[in-house]
Amino acid sequence: MYNYSFNSNTIWKKPLHMICLCLLLGIVLLLSACGQAQKPSSATDSNNQSNTGSSTGQSSSSPEGNAVPPQEEAEEQPQEEADPVREQLGQLTLEEKIGQMILAGVQGTTLDDQAKQMITNQKVGGIIFYANNVTTLEGTAKFVQSIKEANQSNPVPIFMSVDQEGGKVSRMPETVESIPSSRKVGMTNDSALAETMGELLARQVQLAGFNVDFAPVLDVNSNPKNPVIGDRSFGSSAELVSRMGIAEMKGLRNTGIIPVVKHFPGHGDTSVDSHLDLPVVNKTEKQLAELEWIPFQAAVKEQVEAVMVAHILFPKLDPDHPASLSDVIIGEHLRGKFNYDGVVITDDLSMGAIAKNFKLDQAALATVKAGSDILLVAHSYESAKTIFDTLISAVKSGEISESRIDESVYRILALKQQYKLSDGQKASGDLKQLNADIVDWRKQIDAR
Repeated sequence: MYNYSFNSNTIWKKPLHMICLCLLLGIVLLLSACGQAQKPSSATDSNNQSNTGSSTGQSSSSPEGNAVPPQEEAEEQPQEEADPVREQLGQLTLEEKIGQMILAGVQGTTLDDQAKQMITNQKVGGIIFYANNVTTLEGTAKFVQSIKEANQSNPVPIFMSVDQEGGKVSRMPETVESIPSSRKVGMTNDSALAETMGELLARQVQLAGFNVDFAPVLDVNSNPKNPVIGDRSFGSSAELVSRMGIAEMKGLRNTGIIPVVKHFPGHGDTSVDSHLDLPVVNKTEKQLAELEWIPFQAAVKEQVEAVMVAHILFPKLDPDHPASLSDVIIGEHLRGKFNYDGVVITDDLSMGAIAKNFKLDQAALATVKAGSDILLVAHSYESAKTIFDTLISAVKSGEISESRIDESVYRILALKQQYKLSDGQKASGDLKQLNADIVDWRKQIDAR
Protein backbone atom coordinates (compact mmCIF):
# COMPACT_ATOMS: atom_id res chain seq x y z
CA MET A 1 0.00 0.00 0.00
CA TYR A 2 1.24 3.46 -0.83
CA ASN A 3 1.84 5.99 1.91
CA TYR A 4 0.53 9.42 0.97
CA SER A 5 1.62 11.32 4.04
CA PHE A 6 3.20 14.55 2.95
CA ASN A 7 6.58 14.87 4.62
CA SER A 8 9.89 16.00 3.16
CA ASN A 9 11.53 12.64 3.55
CA THR A 10 9.05 10.60 1.57
CA ILE A 11 7.21 12.73 -0.96
CA TRP A 12 9.91 12.67 -3.62
CA LYS A 13 10.34 8.99 -3.20
CA LYS A 14 6.90 8.12 -4.67
CA PRO A 15 6.50 7.53 -8.34
CA LEU A 16 5.83 10.72 -10.27
CA HIS A 17 2.66 9.44 -11.92
CA MET A 18 1.15 8.63 -8.55
CA ILE A 19 1.87 12.14 -7.33
CA CYS A 20 0.15 13.60 -10.39
CA LEU A 21 -2.83 11.29 -9.90
CA CYS A 22 -3.22 12.42 -6.28
CA LEU A 23 -3.04 16.08 -7.24
CA LEU A 24 -5.65 15.58 -9.99
CA LEU A 25 -7.98 13.73 -7.63
CA GLY A 26 -7.68 16.52 -5.08
CA ILE A 27 -8.54 19.18 -7.67
CA VAL A 28 -11.65 17.22 -8.81
CA LEU A 29 -12.87 16.79 -5.26
CA LEU A 30 -12.33 20.48 -4.54
CA LEU A 31 -14.28 21.58 -7.64
CA SER A 32 -17.11 19.15 -6.86
CA ALA A 33 -17.47 20.48 -3.31
CA CYS A 34 -17.60 24.07 -4.55
CA GLY A 35 -20.30 23.22 -7.08
CA GLN A 36 -22.49 21.52 -4.45
CA ALA A 37 -22.15 24.42 -2.08
CA GLN A 38 -23.31 26.85 -4.77
CA LYS A 39 -26.35 24.88 -5.97
CA PRO A 40 -28.74 25.55 -3.05
CA SER A 41 -27.97 29.24 -3.25
CA SER A 42 -28.59 29.53 -6.97
CA ALA A 43 -31.74 27.35 -6.82
CA THR A 44 -33.19 29.46 -4.04
CA ASP A 45 -32.49 32.63 -5.98
CA SER A 46 -34.11 31.11 -9.04
CA ASN A 47 -37.21 30.03 -7.08
CA ASN A 48 -37.52 33.42 -5.47
CA GLN A 49 -37.40 35.09 -8.85
CA SER A 50 -39.89 32.63 -10.28
CA ASN A 51 -42.31 33.00 -7.32
CA THR A 52 -42.05 36.76 -7.36
CA GLY A 53 -42.88 36.87 -11.01
CA SER A 54 -45.78 34.45 -10.83
CA SER A 55 -47.35 36.01 -7.75
CA THR A 56 -47.86 39.35 -9.48
CA GLY A 57 -47.66 38.42 -13.10
CA GLN A 58 -46.08 41.84 -13.75
CA SER A 59 -42.91 42.19 -11.64
CA SER A 60 -41.00 43.78 -14.50
CA SER A 61 -43.72 46.38 -15.12
CA SER A 62 -44.27 47.58 -11.53
CA PRO A 63 -42.99 51.14 -10.90
CA GLU A 64 -39.99 50.06 -8.83
CA GLY A 65 -39.64 46.72 -10.58
CA ASN A 66 -40.58 44.90 -7.36
CA ALA A 67 -43.41 42.44 -6.63
CA VAL A 68 -46.56 43.59 -4.78
CA PRO A 69 -46.10 42.71 -1.11
CA PRO A 70 -48.21 39.72 0.03
CA GLN A 71 -50.40 41.84 2.34
CA GLU A 72 -51.31 44.22 -0.49
CA GLU A 73 -52.11 41.29 -2.75
CA ALA A 74 -54.49 39.90 -0.12
CA GLU A 75 -56.24 43.27 0.14
CA GLU A 76 -56.89 43.28 -3.60
CA GLN A 77 -58.76 39.96 -3.47
CA PRO A 78 -62.56 40.48 -3.79
CA GLN A 79 -64.36 39.74 -0.56
CA GLU A 80 -67.65 37.88 -0.32
CA GLU A 81 -70.62 40.19 0.12
CA ALA A 82 -72.37 39.90 3.46
CA ASP A 83 -75.74 38.15 3.38
CA PRO A 84 -78.07 40.10 5.69
CA VAL A 85 -80.66 37.33 5.65
CA ARG A 86 -78.07 34.73 6.68
CA GLU A 87 -76.82 37.07 9.39
CA GLN A 88 -80.33 37.55 10.78
CA LEU A 89 -81.01 33.82 10.63
CA GLY A 90 -77.82 33.12 12.58
CA GLN A 91 -79.00 35.34 15.42
CA LEU A 92 -82.29 33.48 15.97
CA THR A 93 -82.87 30.75 18.54
CA LEU A 94 -84.54 27.51 17.52
CA GLU A 95 -87.76 28.71 19.18
CA GLU A 96 -87.68 31.97 17.25
CA LYS A 97 -87.11 30.11 13.99
CA ILE A 98 -89.98 27.69 14.57
CA GLY A 99 -92.24 30.62 15.45
CA GLN A 100 -91.54 32.21 12.07
CA MET A 101 -93.07 29.16 10.40
CA ILE A 102 -96.47 29.63 12.08
CA LEU A 103 -99.17 31.98 10.82
CA ALA A 104 -102.04 31.98 13.31
CA GLY A 105 -105.50 33.40 13.74
CA VAL A 106 -106.70 35.54 16.63
CA GLN A 107 -110.01 35.76 18.44
CA GLY A 108 -112.27 38.78 18.78
CA THR A 109 -111.68 42.35 17.70
CA THR A 110 -109.06 43.44 20.24
CA LEU A 111 -105.79 41.94 21.42
CA ASP A 112 -106.56 39.52 24.25
CA ASP A 113 -104.19 37.95 26.77
CA GLN A 114 -104.04 34.63 24.91
CA ALA A 115 -102.98 36.34 21.70
CA LYS A 116 -100.31 38.29 23.59
CA GLN A 117 -99.09 35.04 25.13
CA MET A 118 -98.96 33.33 21.73
CA ILE A 119 -96.90 36.19 20.30
CA THR A 120 -94.57 36.19 23.33
CA ASN A 121 -94.19 32.44 23.85
CA GLN A 122 -94.64 30.90 20.40
CA LYS A 123 -93.18 33.98 18.66
CA VAL A 124 -95.47 33.41 15.67
CA GLY A 125 -94.26 34.90 12.41
CA GLY A 126 -97.67 35.99 11.16
CA ILE A 127 -101.31 36.65 11.98
CA ILE A 128 -104.38 36.31 9.76
CA PHE A 129 -107.60 38.29 10.14
CA TYR A 130 -111.02 36.97 9.20
CA ALA A 131 -114.36 38.74 8.97
CA ASN A 132 -115.02 38.29 12.69
CA ASN A 133 -111.83 40.23 13.51
CA VAL A 134 -112.92 43.28 11.52
CA THR A 135 -115.00 46.17 12.89
CA THR A 136 -114.69 49.73 11.67
CA LEU A 137 -111.71 50.76 9.63
CA GLU A 138 -110.31 52.68 12.58
CA GLY A 139 -110.97 49.81 15.00
CA THR A 140 -109.39 47.23 12.68
CA ALA A 141 -106.31 49.39 12.13
CA LYS A 142 -105.98 49.82 15.89
CA PHE A 143 -106.21 46.04 16.40
CA VAL A 144 -103.58 45.39 13.73
CA GLN A 145 -101.26 48.00 15.25
CA SER A 146 -101.63 46.50 18.74
CA ILE A 147 -100.39 43.16 17.37
CA LYS A 148 -97.39 44.80 15.74
CA GLU A 149 -96.57 46.56 19.01
CA ALA A 150 -96.86 43.29 20.95
CA ASN A 151 -94.42 41.70 18.50
CA GLN A 152 -91.74 44.36 18.93
CA SER A 153 -90.12 42.30 21.68
CA ASN A 154 -89.44 39.63 19.03
CA PRO A 155 -86.48 39.97 16.64
CA VAL A 156 -88.46 39.70 13.36
CA PRO A 157 -91.38 41.85 12.16
CA ILE A 158 -94.72 40.10 11.84
CA PHE A 159 -96.78 39.27 8.76
CA MET A 160 -100.25 40.83 9.08
CA SER A 161 -102.36 39.02 6.51
CA VAL A 162 -105.92 38.92 5.23
CA ASP A 163 -108.05 37.33 2.48
CA GLN A 164 -109.05 40.35 0.43
CA GLU A 165 -109.98 39.05 -3.01
CA GLY A 166 -112.92 41.21 -3.96
CA GLY A 167 -116.41 39.86 -4.60
CA LYS A 168 -117.76 37.63 -1.86
CA VAL A 169 -114.38 37.25 -0.14
CA SER A 170 -113.90 40.71 1.34
CA ARG A 171 -112.72 41.69 4.81
CA MET A 172 -113.05 45.44 4.48
CA PRO A 173 -115.56 47.47 6.52
CA GLU A 174 -118.58 48.94 4.72
CA THR A 175 -117.02 52.40 4.61
CA VAL A 176 -114.55 51.09 2.02
CA GLU A 177 -115.98 50.82 -1.50
CA SER A 178 -116.31 47.22 -2.68
CA ILE A 179 -114.35 45.56 -5.45
CA PRO A 180 -116.23 43.15 -7.75
CA SER A 181 -115.41 39.47 -8.17
CA SER A 182 -112.51 38.20 -10.22
CA ARG A 183 -114.97 36.66 -12.67
CA LYS A 184 -116.50 40.04 -13.44
CA VAL A 185 -113.05 41.52 -14.01
CA GLY A 186 -112.08 38.48 -16.09
CA MET A 187 -115.03 39.03 -18.40
CA THR A 188 -113.44 42.29 -19.57
CA ASN A 189 -110.43 40.33 -20.85
CA ASP A 190 -108.36 43.42 -20.01
CA SER A 191 -105.22 42.72 -18.00
CA ALA A 192 -104.72 46.46 -17.35
CA LEU A 193 -107.98 46.48 -15.40
CA ALA A 194 -106.81 43.39 -13.49
CA GLU A 195 -103.57 45.14 -12.57
CA THR A 196 -105.55 48.13 -11.31
CA MET A 197 -107.64 45.67 -9.31
CA GLY A 198 -104.46 44.50 -7.57
CA GLU A 199 -103.42 48.07 -6.85
CA LEU A 200 -106.83 48.92 -5.37
CA LEU A 201 -106.87 45.76 -3.23
CA ALA A 202 -103.42 46.69 -1.94
CA ARG A 203 -104.53 50.19 -1.04
CA GLN A 204 -107.57 48.76 0.75
CA VAL A 205 -105.57 46.49 3.04
CA GLN A 206 -102.99 49.20 3.67
CA LEU A 207 -105.76 51.32 5.18
CA ALA A 208 -105.86 48.82 8.05
CA GLY A 209 -102.11 48.18 8.26
CA PHE A 210 -101.94 44.74 6.63
CA ASN A 211 -98.85 43.77 4.63
CA VAL A 212 -99.92 40.41 3.09
CA ASP A 213 -102.95 39.63 0.92
CA PHE A 214 -103.95 36.06 0.11
CA ALA A 215 -104.68 36.89 -3.52
CA PRO A 216 -104.90 36.45 -6.45
CA VAL A 217 -106.87 33.26 -6.97
CA LEU A 218 -105.20 31.32 -9.79
CA ASP A 219 -107.67 28.44 -9.86
CA VAL A 220 -109.22 27.70 -13.25
CA ASN A 221 -112.96 27.32 -12.70
CA SER A 222 -113.39 24.27 -14.90
CA ASN A 223 -116.11 22.58 -12.84
CA PRO A 224 -119.46 24.44 -12.79
CA LYS A 225 -120.46 22.46 -9.68
CA ASN A 226 -117.46 23.71 -7.72
CA PRO A 227 -118.84 24.84 -4.35
CA VAL A 228 -115.86 26.90 -3.18
CA ILE A 229 -114.28 28.70 -6.16
CA GLY A 230 -116.90 29.84 -8.66
CA ASP A 231 -116.65 33.57 -9.34
CA ARG A 232 -113.50 33.82 -7.23
CA SER A 233 -111.73 32.64 -10.38
CA PHE A 234 -111.12 34.88 -13.40
CA GLY A 235 -112.68 32.20 -15.61
CA SER A 236 -112.54 28.74 -17.13
CA SER A 237 -109.57 29.36 -19.44
CA ALA A 238 -106.05 28.75 -18.19
CA GLU A 239 -104.74 31.47 -20.50
CA LEU A 240 -107.21 34.05 -19.17
CA VAL A 241 -106.60 33.13 -15.53
CA SER A 242 -102.84 33.31 -16.08
CA ARG A 243 -102.89 36.69 -17.79
CA MET A 244 -105.37 38.36 -15.44
CA GLY A 245 -104.00 36.72 -12.30
CA ILE A 246 -100.41 37.72 -13.01
CA ALA A 247 -101.57 41.28 -13.69
CA GLU A 248 -103.39 41.40 -10.35
CA MET A 249 -100.34 39.96 -8.62
CA LYS A 250 -98.16 42.70 -10.08
CA GLY A 251 -100.64 45.35 -8.98
CA LEU A 252 -100.46 44.12 -5.39
CA ARG A 253 -96.67 43.81 -5.50
CA ASN A 254 -96.08 47.21 -7.06
CA THR A 255 -98.19 48.88 -4.38
CA GLY A 256 -96.17 47.32 -1.58
CA ILE A 257 -98.37 44.39 -0.50
CA ILE A 258 -97.07 40.82 -0.55
CA PRO A 259 -99.27 38.68 -2.86
CA VAL A 260 -99.96 35.01 -2.16
CA VAL A 261 -101.27 33.05 -5.15
CA LYS A 262 -103.67 30.20 -4.43
CA HIS A 263 -104.71 27.32 -4.34
CA PHE A 264 -101.94 25.13 -5.83
CA PRO A 265 -102.17 22.65 -7.58
CA GLY A 266 -105.63 23.97 -8.52
CA HIS A 267 -109.00 24.03 -6.75
CA GLY A 268 -111.15 24.66 -9.80
CA ASP A 269 -112.26 21.11 -10.54
CA THR A 270 -113.37 20.08 -7.06
CA SER A 271 -116.93 19.19 -6.06
CA VAL A 272 -116.27 19.22 -2.31
CA ASP A 273 -115.53 22.27 -0.15
CA SER A 274 -112.18 21.65 1.57
CA HIS A 275 -113.36 23.73 4.53
CA LEU A 276 -115.70 20.82 5.26
CA ASP A 277 -114.02 17.67 3.91
CA LEU A 278 -111.21 16.40 1.71
CA PRO A 279 -111.81 16.90 -2.03
CA VAL A 280 -110.45 14.28 -4.43
CA VAL A 281 -109.38 15.12 -7.99
CA ASN A 282 -108.61 12.10 -10.16
CA LYS A 283 -106.40 13.82 -12.69
CA THR A 284 -103.06 12.68 -14.01
CA GLU A 285 -99.94 14.80 -14.02
CA LYS A 286 -100.41 15.32 -17.77
CA GLN A 287 -103.98 16.56 -17.30
CA LEU A 288 -102.96 18.95 -14.54
CA ALA A 289 -100.10 20.27 -16.66
CA GLU A 290 -102.53 21.02 -19.49
CA LEU A 291 -104.87 23.16 -17.35
CA GLU A 292 -104.56 23.68 -13.58
CA TRP A 293 -100.81 24.15 -13.41
CA ILE A 294 -100.51 26.71 -16.20
CA PRO A 295 -101.34 29.82 -14.10
CA PHE A 296 -99.06 28.70 -11.26
CA GLN A 297 -96.19 28.06 -13.64
CA ALA A 298 -96.71 31.56 -15.01
CA ALA A 299 -96.59 32.95 -11.46
CA VAL A 300 -93.38 31.07 -10.68
CA LYS A 301 -91.86 32.46 -13.88
CA GLU A 302 -92.75 35.93 -12.59
CA GLN A 303 -91.00 35.10 -9.28
CA VAL A 304 -94.14 35.08 -7.17
CA GLU A 305 -93.41 35.76 -3.52
CA ALA A 306 -95.60 33.05 -1.98
CA VAL A 307 -97.81 30.11 -3.02
CA MET A 308 -100.64 28.67 -0.94
CA VAL A 309 -101.10 24.90 -1.27
CA ALA A 310 -104.58 23.38 -1.09
CA HIS A 311 -105.99 20.49 0.91
CA ILE A 312 -106.90 18.34 -2.10
CA LEU A 313 -106.08 14.68 -2.68
CA PHE A 314 -104.67 13.86 -6.11
CA PRO A 315 -104.48 10.04 -5.84
CA LYS A 316 -102.80 9.58 -9.22
CA LEU A 317 -99.88 11.65 -7.94
CA ASP A 318 -99.96 10.82 -4.22
CA PRO A 319 -102.62 8.42 -2.94
CA ASP A 320 -101.76 8.98 0.72
CA HIS A 321 -101.41 12.72 1.26
CA PRO A 322 -103.36 15.79 0.15
CA ALA A 323 -101.31 18.34 -1.77
CA SER A 324 -100.61 20.42 1.35
CA LEU A 325 -98.86 17.47 3.01
CA SER A 326 -97.39 15.84 -0.07
CA ASP A 327 -93.68 15.60 -0.82
CA VAL A 328 -94.62 14.50 -4.33
CA ILE A 329 -96.66 17.64 -5.05
CA ILE A 330 -94.68 20.21 -3.05
CA GLY A 331 -91.21 18.66 -3.17
CA GLU A 332 -91.04 16.91 -6.53
CA HIS A 333 -93.31 19.18 -8.54
CA LEU A 334 -93.53 22.70 -7.07
CA ARG A 335 -89.98 22.79 -5.70
CA GLY A 336 -88.46 20.39 -8.22
CA LYS A 337 -90.05 20.52 -11.67
CA PHE A 338 -91.37 24.08 -11.29
CA ASN A 339 -88.04 25.11 -9.73
CA TYR A 340 -89.84 27.29 -7.18
CA ASP A 341 -87.75 28.56 -4.27
CA GLY A 342 -90.15 31.11 -2.79
CA VAL A 343 -92.34 30.78 0.29
CA VAL A 344 -94.85 27.91 0.41
CA ILE A 345 -97.83 28.36 2.74
CA THR A 346 -100.39 25.72 3.61
CA ASP A 347 -104.08 26.44 3.54
CA ASP A 348 -105.59 26.51 7.04
CA LEU A 349 -104.64 23.25 8.78
CA SER A 350 -107.75 23.45 10.96
CA MET A 351 -110.05 23.00 7.93
CA GLY A 352 -112.19 19.89 7.74
CA ALA A 353 -110.11 18.40 4.91
CA ILE A 354 -107.23 17.99 7.38
CA ALA A 355 -108.97 17.83 10.74
CA LYS A 356 -111.17 14.89 9.70
CA ASN A 357 -108.30 12.85 8.32
CA PHE A 358 -105.09 13.71 10.20
CA LYS A 359 -103.97 14.67 13.66
CA LEU A 360 -102.61 18.19 13.73
CA ASP A 361 -99.14 17.15 14.89
CA GLN A 362 -98.93 14.55 12.10
CA ALA A 363 -100.03 17.11 9.52
CA ALA A 364 -97.47 19.63 10.78
CA LEU A 365 -94.59 17.17 10.48
CA ALA A 366 -95.72 15.93 7.06
CA THR A 367 -96.03 19.38 5.50
CA VAL A 368 -92.64 20.55 6.76
CA LYS A 369 -91.00 17.37 5.48
CA ALA A 370 -92.76 17.93 2.15
CA GLY A 371 -91.28 21.42 1.79
CA SER A 372 -93.77 23.91 3.26
CA ASP A 373 -92.38 27.01 4.94
CA ILE A 374 -95.39 28.51 6.73
CA LEU A 375 -98.12 26.54 8.46
CA LEU A 376 -101.42 28.43 8.57
CA VAL A 377 -103.62 27.54 11.54
CA ALA A 378 -106.45 29.95 11.95
CA HIS A 379 -108.93 29.25 14.67
CA SER A 380 -107.29 28.13 17.91
CA TYR A 381 -104.47 29.37 20.09
CA GLU A 382 -104.01 25.80 21.27
CA SER A 383 -103.48 24.65 17.69
CA ALA A 384 -100.65 27.14 17.20
CA LYS A 385 -99.04 25.86 20.41
CA THR A 386 -99.42 22.25 19.24
CA ILE A 387 -97.61 22.98 15.99
CA PHE A 388 -94.89 24.93 17.81
CA ASP A 389 -94.29 22.16 20.36
CA THR A 390 -94.41 19.45 17.70
CA LEU A 391 -91.75 21.07 15.53
CA ILE A 392 -89.49 21.91 18.47
CA SER A 393 -89.63 18.28 19.63
CA ALA A 394 -89.04 16.98 16.10
CA VAL A 395 -85.85 19.02 15.74
CA LYS A 396 -84.55 18.08 19.17
CA SER A 397 -85.20 14.39 18.52
CA GLY A 398 -83.58 14.54 15.08
CA GLU A 399 -86.76 13.68 13.17
CA ILE A 400 -86.41 17.01 11.35
CA SER A 401 -82.98 18.59 10.99
CA GLU A 402 -82.42 22.16 12.06
CA SER A 403 -80.93 22.78 8.62
CA ARG A 404 -84.36 21.92 7.15
CA ILE A 405 -85.93 24.53 9.44
CA ASP A 406 -83.25 27.02 8.38
CA GLU A 407 -84.22 26.57 4.71
CA SER A 408 -87.77 27.70 5.42
CA VAL A 409 -86.87 30.50 7.80
CA TYR A 410 -84.31 31.85 5.33
CA ARG A 411 -87.08 32.20 2.72
CA ILE A 412 -89.39 33.88 5.23
CA LEU A 413 -86.76 36.34 6.42
CA ALA A 414 -85.74 37.09 2.82
CA LEU A 415 -89.33 37.99 1.96
CA LYS A 416 -89.72 40.20 5.01
CA GLN A 417 -86.47 41.98 4.20
CA GLN A 418 -87.41 42.31 0.54
CA TYR A 419 -90.55 44.23 1.52
CA LYS A 420 -88.75 46.09 4.31
CA LEU A 421 -91.39 45.05 6.84
CA SER A 422 -91.35 46.78 10.19
CA ASP A 423 -93.62 46.55 13.20
CA GLY A 424 -93.42 50.33 13.27
CA GLN A 425 -95.31 50.59 9.97
CA LYS A 426 -98.79 52.03 10.56
CA ALA A 427 -101.98 52.00 8.53
CA SER A 428 -101.78 54.41 5.63
CA GLY A 429 -103.78 55.80 2.75
CA ASP A 430 -106.53 58.24 1.87
CA LEU A 431 -109.94 56.59 2.21
CA LYS A 432 -111.81 59.28 0.32
CA GLN A 433 -109.43 59.20 -2.64
CA LEU A 434 -109.34 55.40 -2.68
CA ASN A 435 -113.13 55.16 -2.74
CA ALA A 436 -113.26 57.62 -5.63
CA ASP A 437 -110.69 55.59 -7.55
CA ILE A 438 -112.61 52.35 -6.94
CA VAL A 439 -115.84 53.90 -8.21
CA ASP A 440 -114.11 55.15 -11.38
CA TRP A 441 -112.52 51.75 -11.96
CA ARG A 442 -115.85 49.94 -11.45
CA LYS A 443 -117.39 52.15 -14.13
CA GLN A 444 -114.74 50.93 -16.54
CA ILE A 445 -115.58 47.33 -15.62
CA ASP A 446 -119.31 47.89 -16.10
CA ALA A 447 -118.75 49.56 -19.46
CA ARG A 448 -117.06 46.49 -20.96
